[in-house]
Amino acid sequence: MQKGSCLTLVLMVASAAIGGTLQYGYNLAIMNAPTTFIQTFINETFLQRWDIQLEDYQVTLVWTIIVSIFSLGGLAGALLAGPMTIRFGRKNCLLLNNVFLMSGALLALTSRAAGSFEMIILSRFLIGINAGISMNVQPMYFGESAPKHLRGAVSQSSAVFTAFGVVLGQVVGLREILGCESCWQYLLASNAIPGFIQLLTLPWFPESPRYLLIDRGDKEACIDALQRLRGCEVQSSELDEILQEQAETKGMRPRRPWELFTDRSVRWQLISVIIISSAMQLCGNDSIYFYASYVFKEAGISDDQIQYVTIGTGTCEFTACIMCNLLVERKGRRFMLTGGFLLMTIWAIVFTIALLFERYVSWMPYLSMACIFTYILSFGMGPAGVTGVLPTEIFNQTARPAAYTIAGSMMWLNLFIVGMIFPFLV
Repeated sequence: MQKGSCLTLVLMVASAAIGGTLQYGYNLAIMNAPTTFIQTFINETFLQRWDIQLEDYQVTLVWTIIVSIFSLGGLAGALLAGPMTIRFGRKNCLLLNNVFLMSGALLALTSRAAGSFEMIILSRFLIGINAGISMNVQPMYFGESAPKHLRGAVSQSSAVFTAFGVVLGQVVGLREILGCESCWQYLLASNAIPGFIQLLTLPWFPESPRYLLIDRGDKEACIDALQRLRGCEVQSSELDEILQEQAETKGMRPRRPWELFTDRSVRWQLISVIIISSAMQLCGNDSIYFYASYVFKEAGISDDQIQYVTIGTGTCEFTACIMCNLLVERKGRRFMLTGGFLLMTIWAIVFTIALLFERYVSWMPYLSMACIFTYILSFGMGPAGVTGVLPTEIFNQTARPAAYTIAGSMMWLNLFIVGMIFPFLV
């Protein structure tokens, strides 16, 4: 390939991810900073409307609904993603997805003036739909657009942008920026800015070559897209691979999710995707971003330091995802997944022991904090990125959207369950 030939591919990845998985990480992180301010707003709203003073557990319940409704929106988005990618294509699906984002941002921005915490709940649900669609469509778009030798690294970049979104959300959520009492509504609506950037840039890039040839049967458009993404003449071996997949799936309509459960030929692929997607959320890593204040307070960190310590969690995952991006093609998917989960198990055990002894040993809170960081590092090294790559590589074109729908549904359903029980568990 010619020098600098991957520039279009790199810019396309950045454009899609800024309005895609970056949003997922960003919207996970920004909910932590305004916790006390929104809880006060909920209390004041009940007092003004019905002259009711809520108990602490009732405020926690409403707050948990606000946080966890994001996951239900994500589940709805995961279910919509498959049909939307088939009907509109990968790129257009990402562009249309911004309708949910802009609507949610507008509701969040006006919720305080309207004196309605219900608008925040609806806003989080719509933004969840946006995240659910992008978390499924973006890895599919990347996996189908990248050359074979870069497919893992390009797909893994979805996780890198997710982690970057977490760090960005944590920084923007600092009290010195938008995390103060007077600005929390602007913080919740700030996710519209990456959406605008995507709307301005993504239309200039090509659609997925595999979608153009296999789903739409447009060979010329496919070749043109490949030339733009590779920056040189299309290699015959790459085009032959896509043509072979087209021949294998000729006359077959896109599979529906429930059809995969009855197909014995994809049983082990499906079981693998379901288990790994569920484990990714059941390990509780993303709930740490939702409820970082709870976690670090329990670990013995002072209130003044929590917002700065929290930035360290996102930075850990961001660093680990970059490392995973560099290693995934050398070490393979299974090695990164197994190693990541094994290390997470070890650090979880050490963390539990540290919590048990924190009242008896003065330095135990610092060990607890170190365990959280190493736990997140281990998550970023494998499960965070590799999970999104698998459905692209182990399912063919007709089954891929359905496989992503199932994987995404399991991920969001388990995030909702963990998100609901986490503060009460703490």
